[in-house]
Amino acid sequence: MVRLSLKNLFFIISILLIFAGCKQSTSESKGQKPNFVIILSDDLAYGDLGFMGNNVVQTPNLDKLAAEGAFYPNGYLPVSVCRPSLATFLTGLYPHQHGIHFNHPSPGFSKMKTKDAQYWIKSRAASDYLIRAVPTLPKILAENGYVCLQTGKLWEGDWKNAGVTHGMTLNKPSPEPAYGNLQVASGEWVAHGNGDAGLNIGRDTMEPIYDFIREHKNQPFMIWYAPFLPHAPFDSDQRYVNLYANRKEVPEFLIPYYASITRYDDTVGELMKFLKENNLDENTIVILMNDNGFKPDNSEKNAEKGYISADTKSKLSPYENGVRTPVVIRWKGKVKPGIYTELVQSVDLVPTVLAAAGLENAIPYLSGINLMPSALGKEKLPDRPAFGEIYPNDAQSLGHPSDHVYMRFVRYGDFKLIIPEPKNYDGELELYNLKKDPDKLNNLARNPEYAGKIKELHKMADDWWTPGDDSQVAKPE
Repeated sequence: MVRLSLKNLFFIISILLIFAGCKQSTSESKGQKPNFVIILSDDLAYGDLGFMGNNVVQTPNLDKLAAEGAFYPNGYLPVSVCRPSLATFLTGLYPHQHGIHFNHPSPGFSKMKTKDAQYWIKSRAASDYLIRAVPTLPKILAENGYVCLQTGKLWEGDWKNAGVTHGMTLNKPSPEPAYGNLQVASGEWVAHGNGDAGLNIGRDTMEPIYDFIREHKNQPFMIWYAPFLPHAPFDSDQRYVNLYANRKEVPEFLIPYYASITRYDDTVGELMKFLKENNLDENTIVILMNDNGFKPDNSEKNAEKGYISADTKSKLSPYENGVRTPVVIRWKGKVKPGIYTELVQSVDLVPTVLAAAGLENAIPYLSGINLMPSALGKEKLPDRPAFGEIYPNDAQSLGHPSDHVYMRFVRYGDFKLIIPEPKNYDGELELYNLKKDPDKLNNLARNPEYAGKIKELHKMADDWWTPGDDSQVAKPE
């Protein structure tokens, strides 16, 4: 019989406790919640990226991100202007559901700036209730142990309205350098509403993100990186301009825009490098999309203004350069890198992130789907249509999307149907085969042979949303 001394017994117990602790630590690390970095460019056409087939624009960091992730080239936004699109990223709802279908609330941008600062502030604040009336992705994450940082574009007033725990946007005029300030008729300066101090991220600094990561690297976090890029003003350093100057294949009016895209690409590269240097590379899910499309308009009028206006088939339109976006999901060592050609939508972001965080049922009524089983290579995505709705830039009332919608669209397979809403927009029905006619030069709706296809797609759109019922939209407080 072996006798153990008290000393030896204590030693064995200590070893067993250490071993148990190691097992517990290993178990906890396996169950560690992933971090999230959501990257949303501003005013970028879907095709103006190297990994989307553009051989002129230099985007090496974004190309690398796409190569290392699950890449969905056929992504769709429900709308082609920033505020309602960003609200969809925050809520997982379509504009006719969350009610933020405009950039500027009533009485509209032009009238709001005709008086003093208090009038501007009061007018803008009237729509803040809409984002507070619905659950948001950062709010749900924060309630479940995450810290969430907002940087860049945010139209919903102070960052607290969006449910984040930390933020840059204060709904106040920002000191220099300032991109979101506006002078009203009284001579006073106000916050334009699109992000104020948050707009300096990427353009002038990345430090707020780095400081946040340094402070919170040991707890699960979400970072909202929505830089004011490549959006005008196209004021990139000369080194970016030189990449495209004097190149025969680049029209002069595109040079400032392309330079701004490469500038944006560099910020993404810096961010990814910082994550890796801080050993956060493998447990951080990076999701990349555009908030809305944009193509500079080549006209004499815009040449005088620095090429800052969009052409008529991009921003604020139902066409591909306005509403299509690539989607990339990168989770190193987890997702299956590759190209996934099924239709996906920006409403899929919220259910995808919540599912990855173990919160699948946190918001039960979402319209999108969880893309993670597809990205992990476990399941094929369902064959489904993508939908959208187009509105004017200003709202005349709150809580009534049906009174404003210009047109709806549905994409299914190779076909896209654009449906005008005669109450608000005098236009014709449009049907395109995007595979055969990507530039949308041949409107098939004029051909009686496609009556069946029109009927099929029109029913899909009506089943999705028929304007007239706005009961689910929160009404003014």
